[in-house]
Amino acid sequence: MARNVVISGGGTGIGLAAAQAFAADGDRVLLLGRRGDVLERAAVPGALAFAADLSDPEDVREAAAFVASELGTVDVLVHSAGGNGSRETAPDEDPLEALARTWSVNFRLNTLTAALLTEALRDRLASPGGRVLFLSSIAAYRGSGGAAYAASKAALHPYAFALARELGPRGVTVNVVAPGYVEDTEFFGTGLGTERRARLVAETSTGRVGTPGDVASTLHWLASPAAGHVTAQVIQVNGGAERGH
Repeated sequence: MARNVVISGGGTGIGLAAAQAFAADGDRVLLLGRRGDVLERAAVPGALAFAADLSDPEDVREAAAFVASELGTVDVLVHSAGGNGSRETAPDEDPLEALARTWSVNFRLNTLTAALLTEALRDRLASPGGRVLFLSSIAAYRGSGGAAYAASKAALHPYAFALARELGPRGVTVNVVAPGYVEDTEFFGTGLGTERRARLVAETSTGRVGTPGDVASTLHWLASPAAGHVTAQVIQVNGGAERGH
């Protein structure tokens, strides 16, 4: 039976790979993101798209209204929107002001977007059988990628655990996936230098970089009936890099 799947940040990278995986199953997919042109170009057969800034409560209300009119019930909610909001301090910029901006931007991109969308759609989650999936990061464990980014991802963990307790009686599961270094995303902009890439690969036990498909497959499984008794978990998808070498 086809399910209704809502994916934030579904136009690129991991979100796009997840959207393609669900669409391949015949599920009805709705892509959310700030850039409407990117969503429209996403190669996801039959997908709906709605452009919204998910850190803006009014935009989230409009997105929720679109979900209500087009889908009704949400079977799977995947939070892939976010990014590294760290920025370099300009020579003449006050360090504390720069710090405040960096932390605010990271929490807005990675934490607030997920919380607002979840709360706006909470009552529409399928009961039983609903799935809520958050994208965290290896940075939440290692403090890499900048302290503000790492903290904003780590903040998703207790939120997910609290949701799992609250929504569990309705038959809704809530889990987190924490990827390591994943290529073919926009996270690193134009890419990493050869030396840094080699260092990140060397930290894995598998000896390779991660792909969006690696993470999408994990999300797809967590949304399946096979994972119906898995909730309040953080699944590491980083080739063992979290353990270090």
